[in-house]
Amino acid sequence: MSEHADTADLNFEPLPPEQRAPVAPVIDPVVSASAGEPFVPAAESPSEAIGAWRRMGHEIVTGLQTLVSAAVYATLIVTFGFQVARVDGLSMAPTLEDHDRLIVNKLVYEIGEPRPGDIVMLYYPLNPEKMFVKRVIAREGDTVRIVDGRVYVNDIPLHDDYVPVEFRSHDDWGPQVIQQGYYFVMGDHRNNSSDSRHWGPVPKKYIVGKVKVRWWPLQDARIF
Repeated sequence: MSEHADTADLNFEPLPPEQRAPVAPVIDPVVSASAGEPFVPAAESPSEAIGAWRRMGHEIVTGLQTLVSAAVYATLIVTFGFQVARVDGLSMAPTLEDHDRLIVNKLVYEIGEPRPGDIVMLYYPLNPEKMFVKRVIAREGDTVRIVDGRVYVNDIPLHDDYVPVEFRSHDDWGPQVIQQGYYFVMGDHRNNSSDSRHWGPVPKKYIVGKVKVRWWPLQDARIF
């Protein structure tokens, strides 16, 4: 026999009316009102109202503090640390394409020097209101010479496999010794770049920072 009986198999004999216990009326413990009288909620006490306003004020102040802190941090990062930039043009193709978004490390050259091979953001020497992105080829004291588009630094051919054959130029330049405090820069798209071959070496004070990350397009994200 099963341990759990089906309630459908249980029959109960009702008690006579005189033996039944009286049933107490059900009263809602929260809301009750006399018939015909509208329900009026209890008024909030002055102390509760003051507490609500204080909580609201605290939340507003906290939110404002967060916004101000974020603005300060963003300003410090942009001013002293990093800057977001966008590429306009194809002078650095195929390494960087038009409309690529970059993150530039502005602090790195405050504590160090640009090195050959670095991709840098710089002020255009002939018009400092403009900014360019180029690659450092040589630094102060180096001798640069270009023969039929082939770059030599201190008479050693530059290892520039990042430049496709169809992007190479066939110009001649130099030889020239880079003066103290200056850097020779070029675009990777050699036959479509305005760079130190045209307007000379760049003073270090015009080099804003080093390109560290391409973060857009996402599928081409890269750390340099």
